[in-house]
Amino acid sequence: MARQRFDALRLVEERKPVNITPPSSKVSDYFGENTFGPSIMKEQLSSDIFNRLQNAIHRGERIDENVADAVATSLKAWAISKGVTHYTHWFQPLTGSTAEKHDAFFELSSDGLAIERFKGSALVRQEPDASSFPSGGLRQTFEARGYTAWDPTSPAFIIESGSGKTLCIPTIFVSYTGESLDNKAPLLKALEQVDKAATSVCQIFDRSIEKVQASLGCEQEFFLIDRALADARPDILLTGRTLFGRTPPKGQQLDDHYFGSIPSRVTRFLQELEIESYKLGIPIKTRHNEVAPSQFEVAPIFEEVNVANDHNVLLMDLMKKVASRHNFRVLFHEKPFQGMNGSGKHNNWSLITDKGRNLLQPSTKAKENLIFITFFINILKAVYDNADLLRASIASASNDFRLGANEAPPAIISAFIGTQLYDILTELEHNGDIKVKKGDNIYMKLGISKIPPILLDNTDRNRTSPFAFTGNKFEFRAVGSNSNNARAMTVLNTAVANQLDLFKKEVDKLIEQDEKKEVAIIDILRSYIPSVKKIIFEGNGYGDEWVKEAKRRGLSNLMDTPRALSVLKKPATSRLFKRMKIMTQAEVDARHEIRLQNYIMKMQIESRVMADLALNHIAPTAIRYQTMLIENVRGLKDIGLEDQTEETMITIQKVAKHLNQVKKLANDMTQERKRINNIENVEEKAIAYCDDVKEKYFEELRWHVDKLETMIDDEMWPLPKYRELLFLR
Repeated sequence: MARQRFDALRLVEERKPVNITPPSSKVSDYFGENTFGPSIMKEQLSSDIFNRLQNAIHRGERIDENVADAVATSLKAWAISKGVTHYTHWFQPLTGSTAEKHDAFFELSSDGLAIERFKGSALVRQEPDASSFPSGGLRQTFEARGYTAWDPTSPAFIIESGSGKTLCIPTIFVSYTGESLDNKAPLLKALEQVDKAATSVCQIFDRSIEKVQASLGCEQEFFLIDRALADARPDILLTGRTLFGRTPPKGQQLDDHYFGSIPSRVTRFLQELEIESYKLGIPIKTRHNEVAPSQFEVAPIFEEVNVANDHNVLLMDLMKKVASRHNFRVLFHEKPFQGMNGSGKHNNWSLITDKGRNLLQPSTKAKENLIFITFFINILKAVYDNADLLRASIASASNDFRLGANEAPPAIISAFIGTQLYDILTELEHNGDIKVKKGDNIYMKLGISKIPPILLDNTDRNRTSPFAFTGNKFEFRAVGSNSNNARAMTVLNTAVANQLDLFKKEVDKLIEQDEKKEVAIIDILRSYIPSVKKIIFEGNGYGDEWVKEAKRRGLSNLMDTPRALSVLKKPATSRLFKRMKIMTQAEVDARHEIRLQNYIMKMQIESRVMADLALNHIAPTAIRYQTMLIENVRGLKDIGLEDQTEETMITIQKVAKHLNQVKKLANDMTQERKRINNIENVEEKAIAYCDDVKEKYFEELRWHVDKLETMIDDEMWPLPKYRELLFLR
């Protein structure tokens, strides 16, 4: 094993940056060239078909057979002209990754000749075998049938792999009986509901607004590790993180990596990643070093949420392929290195009208600020009412290692809004009753005109807040780097849509009672502020004082995934999803079971890998080193230098102490895992894996192994060390 480590180190020293040549010096020359987007559709389709397709995309109108056939014909011709030989329905099952089944663009005619054919029916729907995808009890294993259905709101794209090209058609994935088996279908429903609810509220102020679109900008953090070094670490290969590893003397404490000069090999990787992304219409705008050594971030321009999510999932897959060509391995695990910053996927979310107005953009105009404050307070109310559900949406075995650590938001869901906006809420809360006569300046009476101009950067940023207002958007920072955004975005948009619906009904009721519209709005908003303030926290979310204060406020602090997911069993959760037509009770229950099973399997794998490394790699190395020291002591005694053996004997004893603990803990953990595997109830089993395996053994076993790493001869240590993984270029 030590030989593999040093062979890997020699390979790293020989690495040379891969030369990258962009297709053009101007991104605009090739941006979206592998995407069947609006501009290409307009060229390929008749004006009638194009307009009908756009109506389906933007207004939700049904796509009939003629439109589907016309689109399929044009799509096939465009794809074949670019060298495509196969097509696939690209979907996002509940495994957490993407899935695809490739079919060739040909059929056999009656006389046995091969012809290129792609019908509208093949575009709209396919029937992949669904038996091996998780369903959470929605169907039996022998019930294999599932359907993928075309999502026209997300453009088809071409993936290049080696010398082959495949046309990918974004789709939803449902069971034979119609239940959603993916992350996309609930997201599309949530986006439709937030559009309807937000548009309805907007029309209180402006009747011309006909549509509101949720937008998302997703910052993606990740680590890049040399592939040879990663391959020499079974824990990285099998779990995505280092289960053992001593923090090096120099880590990130000098903050010299953050926004520093990007290493040349990494620069080439990022250049190729951007080129391939631009071809697929993924608008990457930013790249930079992150806080931890070998940690980086890329961020795109904002897009509609569904497209942004598809692009992020596609980007992660693309990053793995490009990284391989540059002899890197990309790590998306939220906490791959202990003692170093973890990685998030910061979801920057806002609402945009069809008139181009950002509803979360403050203004200097009183009327526009009332619209802003209306949406601002309603969103905060939605977060307060659904805090536990939002926490569940970002829960995972890997994100548990990050949340609450020294660089990530805590597991307590709170919001940061800044002192200026907090003062505005306080003013509205205590403004008292307002009586308005005809002809009065309504905004002056409301005190709205006294609100100072709210600047775009009206507040400093708070890195410790899970849900922070950052000037003209909310940043959901607690989402993990390895997750699918669709889960968090489904919950957030559903919660906001539900709250806007309730708000509109309350306002309409007061207006029916002859209350002036603006006064009704303020009265309702004022009633929300006391509860909204419970989740607002402007201080250090990492501090112990916040944990105590959150408990006093009645906020949940769900530190692990099994307990965080328990909210999915609550009747209020089912009522919310049912009322908003997002998921049925069966679909919610299925997701609860699937995610618990996923947690169990992740903890089971990590425990098994940890025991294997401890017993089959670390322990034998420690024994060899111990034997070497014993031989040294024996040799010293043989030549009469017994008085020189004291320090070595102490080292032998320390090695023996840690070695014995490593073997004992690994064996005890294995026995505990066997016991837990006999538990039939999935929730009880997940909690047992959390409490009786992860919490009881992981850290203690790691501590003893890491102690051995500091004691054993460097030439003998089998695993690449942190200083090698993180600092070698």
